Amino acid sequence: MAAVILEAQGVARAFGGLRAVDGVDFALQAGEIHALIGPNGAGKTTFVSLLSGRIAPDAGAIRLAGQDITRLPAHLRVRRGIAYTFQITSIYPRLTVFDNVALAAQSRGVRDLQAAIAAALARVGMGDLAGQEAATLSYGHQRLLELAMGLALQPRVLILDEPTQGLAAGEIAAFTALVRSLVPETTVLMIEHNMEVVMSLAHRITVLNFGRVLAHGTPEEIRANPAVQAAYLGTGDAAA
Repeated sequence: MAAVILEAQGVARAFGGLRAVDGVDFALQAGEIHALIGPNGAGKTTFVSLLSGRIAPDAGAIRLAGQDITRLPAHLRVRRGIAYTFQITSIYPRLTVFDNVALAAQSRGVRDLQAAIAAALARVGMGDLAGQEAATLSYGHQRLLELAMGLALQPRVLILDEPTQGLAAGEIAAFTALVRSLVPETTVLMIEHNMEVVMSLAHRITVLNFGRVLAHGTPEEIRANPAVQAAYLGTGDAAA
């Protein structure tokens, strides 16, 4: 079994009377693609926001490669190697593609900035678009730019929040191949609503429901799990 790179123990977060994340235990193995799925309101985005430091937990502990990062703010977790791309594109529309990636790389303190930018853009197939204003890109290319910004951080863990949302079928196929190519050098945790993508891409899957872990296992185990079928897959609506 691979080493655990990112771990949560008993993590909880409430908003008013709503327990969005309720005592979640979770282990991300180094070099895997791990999918986080569940119904709307299951707590998925809140949970990855806790992992990335965008919000603080009310209880529990989070460790990166064995080191406690529970109280570290997001920018320091970035420097430790956690990158988080958002459900909605979070690029700087009036800057060039190159400058968007440069800002990301600078936030990580990357030493060879030019090389890091070139490598990230080449990885997503956008090297020839470096001088283009981000606002003029197609939606698919904007999602790829956001991924390039994440890769420029040279992360150990890359968290993707619904990366295929809004993409055309051909773009989804290319994006899936790209994500698959990132491992094992980078460990990927993704929230994804497209079950075809999840089942073909993920090594393991964790299912959240009402802020708690309903199940975890391989795609085959999750597909055959009666509790998951009843709560999520069996509804005929697998929107995350």
